[in-house]
Amino acid sequence: MIAPVLPVVLAGPVAPLGPGGPPSGIAKHPVPGPWQITAHGIVGDAQADLRYHGGPEKALHQYPRDHYAVWAAEIGEHPLLAAPGAFGENLSTLGWTEHDVCIGDIARVGSALLQVSQGRQPCYKLDRRFGRPGMALAMQRTGRTGWYWRVLEAGVAEPGDALALRERPRPDWPLARLIRLLYVDTRNRSDLDAVAALPELAETWRALARRRLATGTVEDWSRRISGPDDPPGR
Repeated sequence: MIAPVLPVVLAGPVAPLGPGGPPSGIAKHPVPGPWQITAHGIVGDAQADLRYHGGPEKALHQYPRDHYAVWAAEIGEHPLLAAPGAFGENLSTLGWTEHDVCIGDIARVGSALLQVSQGRQPCYKLDRRFGRPGMALAMQRTGRTGWYWRVLEAGVAEPGDALALRERPRPDWPLARLIRLLYVDTRNRSDLDAVAALPELAETWRALARRRLATGTVEDWSRRISGPDDPPGR
């Protein structure tokens, strides 16, 4: 099991992503508590296109602040890496990474009960946010994607409330294993079969596994990674 962590809670409105850029809710900033958490996330937070962003299976995005130093070492110092929120996360934490957190994990923060639903599929808007081509692809290749929570019980969290793990129904499925299957070990049929049957996993990811099994092919990521339209991602 993993130790409780104190999250920095972030939210933000929809705004153009740079001059003349597409609308996006990726710019998140710390907001004062208490925080009301509903089935669609933190009250006051927003997403640009609900076809692909937000919704019950992606109510909250958590990103490990542990990765910030690694990114800085790889891309150099960047103003966005000076404070939480660089990657559009709602929960910024130290001590939990994709290797520690499993699909289906249930955690409580304040009176809200959350469950890990899926990893993140980064999109081209990350490149625009950083002003650096290749950021979305680098996030995908490294597996430093963060993860999403669904809200099992709406509630309120106060400053000082820890995010604490309560149940771990799928200890064999850390996020790192799932992300590797999605982007690296893409044709591992036994793992794809197992993923397709994980009830705690978001249905869109289970359907992806079923399609790969049925067709023997891997989906084309180029539109999501490179744009120019608004593909799946955050």
